[in-house]
Amino acid sequence: MAADLPYRPCVGVVLINDAGRIFAGQRKDSASAAWQMPQGGIDEGEKPRQAALRELWEETGVTADLVEFMGKTDDWVTYELPPELLGRVWGGKYRGQRQKWLLYRFTGRDDQVNIASEHPEFSSWKWIGAAELIASIVPFKRAVYEQVVATFRAHLAL
Repeated sequence: MAADLPYRPCVGVVLINDAGRIFAGQRKDSASAAWQMPQGGIDEGEKPRQAALRELWEETGVTADLVEFMGKTDDWVTYELPPELLGRVWGGKYRGQRQKWLLYRFTGRDDQVNIASEHPEFSSWKWIGAAELIASIVPFKRAVYEQVVATFRAHLAL
């Protein structure tokens, strides 16, 4: 039963450029044009900010010296996996994710973004406005993205 499973602890990174546009990567493992922000699990003993910088580097090649921390969500944000994914992802151990989202301003140059990592998550990337990002996310994560955008609205290009 899904309700008996825990949430996977996770971080998400809202990476913005000077214009307030948001980094979005097109997922390699999706048949549809699914775009999302960098995110990933928190390793045991890791703090959310450490996990966010690690995930950002793993998924985008952006290092900690190229970002400025701007804020985080006060609370954890959760989402449930849809029935067709439940039991198929993360070894069937989780019902969804419990996420802490962190906002960073990118202080580098676009040519310092490198999604061709050892285990690439994205096939392409772009800077987009918040409304386009929300429209481009898979439906089961849309409420999370709406909540995150509302939290950081003052810093984002809508």
